[in-house]
Amino acid sequence: MNALVKSILPTIATALGGPLAGAAVTFLADKLGISEPTQEKIQQTLSGMSAADLVKMKELDYEFQKYMAEIGIKLDLAQIKVNEKEAESTNWWVSGWRPYIGWICGTGLGYQFLVRPLLNGLAHLFGVDGDVFNSLEIQDLFAIVTTMLGNAALRSMDKKHGVAS
Repeated sequence: MNALVKSILPTIATALGGPLAGAAVTFLADKLGISEPTQEKIQQTLSGMSAADLVKMKELDYEFQKYMAEIGIKLDLAQIKVNEKEAESTNWWVSGWRPYIGWICGTGLGYQFLVRPLLNGLAHLFGVDGDVFNSLEIQDLFAIVTTMLGNAALRSMDKKHGVAS
């Protein structure tokens, strides 16, 4: 992406350089009247514009920000619908993954901070030196815990909306 496009259209240029390139190309092609939406065609069109036209393009960058926000909201609403369908399901394989992850997290915490120290303490009482029972990787355990905190919030919303299973 050339420097002119980056300076005039920073949001669109960032999108063109990443996973949102398709949305950015479609948006710009529609606004510029380009029938064949490709990055090359857009660059050609932009490079042939006058300074006054490029100033107008700055407005498109703000419009693109609004467009992406609207798409984000639509994606969030679609994900909420998927979450509701999962929560309504009586199929344990569909609706049971959050509680299952919760049990794994609880078991891991229970082992790491309750069971393991008690078992190692008992082993020490019987004359065994060192830790017999291995520790879990604390980074992995914290990753599970933080993930579960997010999932707990989702489950609370399910319960608040009357979806028990």
